[in-house]
Parts: sequence; C-alpha cells; structure tokens
Amino acid sequence: MVRHRRDENVLKPLRWPLWLTWIGLFAERALRAFWVFASILMVVLAALMMGLQDQLSVEMVWVGAVLSALAGAAALIRGVMRFKLPHRTEAMARLDETLPGRPIRALLDQPAIGREDASSMALWQAHQARMKARASTAKAAKPNLRLAQADPYALRYVATLALTVALLFGSIWKVGSVVEMTPGGAQAAVGPSWEGWVEPPRYTGLPTLYLNDLSEPTVTFPEGSRVILRFYGQVGDLSLAETISGRVGEIPPATQPQQDFTIKQSGTLRIDGLGGQEWEVEAVPDNPPEIAISGLPEAEAGGIMVMPYEAQDDYGVIRGEVQVTLDLEAVDRRFGLSIEPETREDIVLDVPLPITGDRRLVTDQVIEDFSEHPWAHLPVKLTVLAEDAAGQQGLSVPVGAILPARNFFDPLAAAIIEQRRDLLWSRDNAVRVAQVLRAISHRPEGFIRSNTGYLRLRSILRRLETFTEYGLSTEQRDEIAQALWELALKLEDGDVSDALERMRQAQERLSQAMRNGASESEIAELMQELRDATQDYLRQLSRQAQREQQETGGPQSGSPQDQNGTQMTQDDLQRMMDRIQELMEQGRMAEAQQALQELQELMENMRVTQGQGQNGQQPGQQAMEGLAETLREQQGLSDQAFRDLQEQFNPDGQQGQGQGEEPREGQGQGRGEGQGQAPGAIPGQPGQSGPGGQQQSLADRQQALRDELQRQQDNLPGTGTEEGEAARDALDRAGEAMDRAEDALRDNELADAIDEQAQAMEALREGMRSLGEALAQQQGQPGQNGRQGNQQTQNRDPLGRTPPSANGSTDTTGEVDLGGDVYRRAMDLLEEIQRRSGETGRTETERNYLQRLLDRF
Repeated sequence: MVRHRRDENVLKPLRWPLWLTWIGLFAERALRAFWVFASILMVVLAALMMGLQDQLSVEMVWVGAVLSALAGAAALIRGVMRFKLPHRTEAMARLDETLPGRPIRALLDQPAIGREDASSMALWQAHQARMKARASTAKAAKPNLRLAQADPYALRYVATLALTVALLFGSIWKVGSVVEMTPGGAQAAVGPSWEGWVEPPRYTGLPTLYLNDLSEPTVTFPEGSRVILRFYGQVGDLSLAETISGRVGEIPPATQPQQDFTIKQSGTLRIDGLGGQEWEVEAVPDNPPEIAISGLPEAEAGGIMVMPYEAQDDYGVIRGEVQVTLDLEAVDRRFGLSIEPETREDIVLDVPLPITGDRRLVTDQVIEDFSEHPWAHLPVKLTVLAEDAAGQQGLSVPVGAILPARNFFDPLAAAIIEQRRDLLWSRDNAVRVAQVLRAISHRPEGFIRSNTGYLRLRSILRRLETFTEYGLSTEQRDEIAQALWELALKLEDGDVSDALERMRQAQERLSQAMRNGASESEIAELMQELRDATQDYLRQLSRQAQREQQETGGPQSGSPQDQNGTQMTQDDLQRMMDRIQELMEQGRMAEAQQALQELQELMENMRVTQGQGQNGQQPGQQAMEGLAETLREQQGLSDQAFRDLQEQFNPDGQQGQGQGEEPREGQGQGRGEGQGQAPGAIPGQPGQSGPGGQQQSLADRQQALRDELQRQQDNLPGTGTEEGEAARDALDRAGEAMDRAEDALRDNELADAIDEQAQAMEALREGMRSLGEALAQQQGQPGQNGRQGNQQTQNRDPLGRTPPSANGSTDTTGEVDLGGDVYRRAMDLLEEIQRRSGETGRTETERNYLQRLLDRF
C-alpha cells in the first residue's frame, strides 16, 4: 500500500502526458484492428448517399447489401479478435521511452543497498532529483498511425475519398430509400408511392427538377429532357400514361417499376393510381442557331480584313466558321483572268467566340489577312456558319464583296502583285507573266529605284522562264509566287537605310494613296509612317551636327534650314503635318496634296549649316580611311581575278571588243589607275602578261595587300573595348582569307581565290562597322554605325555626303568604286552568268563555278 501510494505521488505530475499517451496507444491499436471494417462502412455509406441503389434493380441492391453485410461482419470479427485494450503500465513505458535515461522507471525504483549509509542516500537523492527534473519535461508520446504495411494499396484512402465526395455531392436522406425496397417495409404500411425527375440536356445549363414537387397542371421542359420515374409498392398499383415521348414500336409496360424516356413533343404526362398526378407538358424546341454578317468586310491598316458578325442561339453557340468562295461570275475576266482558273478549295476559317461568358448572343469580328491569297482584291461570297451543342447548324445569307487585302502604292510593286495573281490564277499564264515582267524590267532607269530589287526581279524572271520551259509544277509556281510577294514588299516598304530616302518614299506613298482614293485607315497609317520617317531624318541631322561639332571643336550649327536660310524647328514641321492630316480628314484632298508638295520641297531644300573643321584627322578617321582603301583595293583585285577566270573559260570572247563596240564601264580601266595597271593594283606593283605571270602578279598584289592590312591592324585604335576587339577579330579573319586567296592564286585556282576574296571583303566590312562603333563609344556618341570613314569638315548635305566638287567627284568613303554605273554593271554580269550557266557545251568545272556565283549573289 505504501509503495502504491508512493508511486501515485511520483506519477501525479505526469498525469496528463500519461493519459494522452494512453489515448494515442488506444487509437493506434483500434485503427490497426478495425481499419478494414471502417473502410467497408465508408464505401457502403458513400454508395447509398450518392443514390447508387436508385440506379440498380432491387435484386442487385439486395445482392450488394448481403455482400456488404458479410464483408463488414468478417472485418468486425477480425478487429475484435486483434484489438487489445492498452494497460496503464504500457502507456507509462511508451512515455518513458521518449525521455533520455528512462527517468520514470528510475523514479519508481528503490535503492537495493546503502540505505543506512548517509553518503549513498545523498547520492541516491541527487539521482532521484535529476530524474524528476527530466520527467517534468515529459510530453505525450505520438501514436504510430501508419498503416502502409497493413494496407499497401491505400484502400483506406479510397474509401475516405468516396465518403468525402458523397458528403459534398450526395444526400444522407437517400440512405433511407433502401428501406423502401424491403418487402413489408415502411412503404407497405403506407401503400404505393412514386418518385420522378426531369433532367434537361446538359448544354442547356438548367437544373434537374423533382416531379413530386411540381403541383402546377402545366409545366414547360426543353425538348430532349430525360424523364425518370420509379414506382414503389405492388406492381400494378401505379401505371404511366404519356404522349410526350413519341415512342413507337416496343414500349415498356405502363406498370413497370422504373420508367425512363425522353421528351420529344408536347403532350400529357399522367401517373394513374393512388397518389398519382397529371401534367400538361409543353416541350420547348431547341431552335437552330442564327448567324449573320452585320457589315461589309473592310480593310484595316496593313490590308487586314475585318468583318463584323452577330450570332445567337437558345442555349449558346459552340462553334462557328466563315467560308469564302470565289464569285467567278463577278470577276472581270480580262487579261490574265480571261482563262479558266485552276481549281482551288474554298477558304474556311474558324469564327472567334468568347472563351468565357454567355454565348447566347455573340457580337464579334472576323479578323484575317488575305493579302497573300490568290483571291485578294477579287469578288468573293462570304458565308458564316454557327453550330450549337445539339449539333444544329445555321447559315447566313451569302454576302458578295471584294476580298480585302493590302494595297500597293508603288507602281512596280503593284504590277508585280498583279502578275503574281495571274500566275496563281492559272499556270497557263506563266508565259504571259514572264513577258510582262520582262517588259517592265527592260528599261529600269528612272523607273526601278531599287537596284537590288531589279536584280531580284531579273533572277525571278529567269527562274520562271526556266521552269516554264520544262513544265511548271505547282510547287515551282508557289515558289515563284512567294518570291514575287517578297519582292513586292521590298519595293513597297523599301530597304533604304538612309533617313532622307525613307522620308521621300513615305511622302510618295502618301501622295499616291490620296490620288488613288485609299481608305481612311490606310491614309492614317501612311501619315504616321511619314511622321516617323521625318522624325528619324531630323534625328540624323542632329546626330550629324553633334558629330561634326566634336570633330571640329567648333560650335554646333545643326539646325535645319531651307535654301534661303530660314530656320526650321521640329514644331514647325509637326504643325505642317498636322495641317495635312486635318485637310485629309475634312476631305480636302487637293489642298492636302498641295500642302504635302510644299513639305516635300521644304525637306528637299533643307540643309545643315556646319562650321569649318579643324585641319588634320584623328587616328580613328585615319584607320577608317585606311581600311576603306584596303577594301577598295581588294575589290579591284577580285574583279581582275574574275576577268582572268572569264578569259580561261572563253579565250576568244574576252580578247577585247570588236570595232564599233564601246568597252563596258569599269572594264579595261580601274578607279583612278594609270593606263596599263590592272584595277585594284597596289601602287608600285606592275602587271605581268601571260596566264602564269598574271596569276603570280595577282598573288604578289594579294600578298602586298595582306601586309598592308597587318600594318593597319598594328595601329588600330579602340583597344580595351568590346567593339574594338570585335573589329580586330574580324580583321584577323580577313587576313586569313587573304592568305588563302594568295595560295589559291599561286596554284592558279581562280575560282577558289575569288571565294576567299569575297570572304575577306565581308570580314573587312564587319571590322569597319565594329571599329566605327568603338570610336563612337570613345567619343561618347553611342548608336553611331561604322560608316564614319572620311568625315570632311566642310558643309554636307542631309545624307552626310560631300557636295560635288568642280570635277564632279564626291566623297565615297567606305564605299567601293567599281567604276561607272556599278549597278548596271552588276546587272550585266548577272545576266551573262545566268546565260553561260545554261549552256550545256561548257565544261562541268565552269558550270559548277557559275552556279556557285548564282547561289552566292
């Protein structure tokens, strides 16, 4: 008794941790013993709460109930046999295990010896005090509720999830419906009964209705609604009579306990028997969707078609599409459109619909770019289609219109687009298209402003004629059409980097658009383009003035002026363009064109007043001029190698021109070179006659040019900057290419030498660009490109060029002078290369080289 009382006194401070540990131990053993029974119970409850018994026959429900009862009983017996009620000592041992040194067991111990010894007892009491202090920190031991080993497939979690879903979406009251299926149960005491539900189609978004709650004699349901009826009690006590399903043939008996059918029409629904009811059902039909084009398609900025439409449906439109069909009867069948067109499929596009929100009434726009389509600017018929969730479709009335697309105001670009359309209309137009393209490119002077555009046009023309000669395929036709489209864009938009040229092109396009009666959106777009180009031009003027101020050290005088010296500000130009736009918006096109002409004259006469520069040049200027000179010399050397290659392939054709034939510009004499010295020759390097001697002479000149480049690299400024290092890397590549070109020239491999020389020139240009950026950073002028070259200190035009001197020469720093009309010469060379590459009588080596030239240029 004394020991028990002592133990109680020791364990009294541990009462709550010990009690909670016992509860955890109880939960642990109960869970391990009864988790199977709890899982079966949760699954059965979830099935009953979700109404599974209402979806099965009575027999199936009874089979499930018996199986569930047997499984539950077996699980319960298993649990009772395995469960063992935890004892207090077990809880105390579990709690003691969580503490270091097992202080609870130590507090309950008694000293075995030394009770009469004061020192031993003092030591024992100190030990007891230390253990008591440790025991005072005891906290309830956490139970081990893990069942992974007993339930490796986590079936308990499946049962828990099923019950959770049933609690959220089911009803506890549905459990009682099982009683109604028992013979002699509660329903037998009250007589027969019934239940019914009406489920509208899901796409309607309407809720399910409980028929027992509908007391009105007339009800309205959507067509396609599902009716479910269940009769309880003796079979025959209740029966169904209806005329809303429209069922024919084999119909289930009217007294069948479960009825399931769909509403197809209006009529009567009646349940005969005790507690029966009758309704007049009005079936609301699901009408097909309606869709219409609410306005003619229009072309927005850039030629993008915008076509408004409006669609509506009882419960919402789920899909739509627009169909574009060529209106062949309305096409003006002239010129390239006079022949029968090739068969093309109609254009079918999806109609945009709102991702969220109500789709019963949709008002939106179809936005698409048809500029590249063969039917662009041709008469078409547009039809839109809408579809609802029931699969019903509605079509709009076809609308005839001109298919909107981009307009081209540049005459050459417009002509190319027209020929592209004819080629896509039918491949039989290929010969006619080639003739027209050859005609418009025959005399390009003053008509085709872009020389690169002319060369591309001639290249496309050659390919078209070659394809046509051997049979133009669909793939080849599409390839030519794509090339024509890209060329037209290039001619229309322009690729001139100079700000003044861009501004002139913008002025011309705007003037052309006003004359052609373009739409307001197109004029607004072109007006904005003119504003941007003018702003860019003024920025270039300002940068040029700042650059020259830094180089000359004098005051800045970069304000725009006209020829009469009248000072112009950016605000003045802005007001002039605002006035032009205001006149166009008011429809006063004649006055707007006159104001635009005045603006053009003003910008043409604009100059930048600049002070006199300092004498001498900076090291950066000298380096740029030296590299530019090296580039010109390398170009001349490459030209000479090419002429020598021509003489190898055609010795008789390159001996000179016959009598009465003038030599081509740039052929037979170099830029600023003495007579008898080949173009591109290094001063002091005389030419040599004979093929072998000529190649050695070219190789020696190439070596001298490489040595000169090395000298320039040694004195190159811009050290320590990223751009300066990039310039050095580019010049290193140029030097390596020159070395390879020299070796090829000594081996008489002119074709390889020309390829290496082209790489050297490209690397030189890249080095000059990087050097220019490095010099601009050193001067605190970021954003300047590498074409700074020879900056003269006298007055320049808005493009930064030196005005013509008395002898007609201009500053061409950074540009390679090939003599005369360089672009005309390039065109002639390209045509000659194309002609020779098609001659089968030439050697394979020559034709391979010519093909490489065509691929490169």
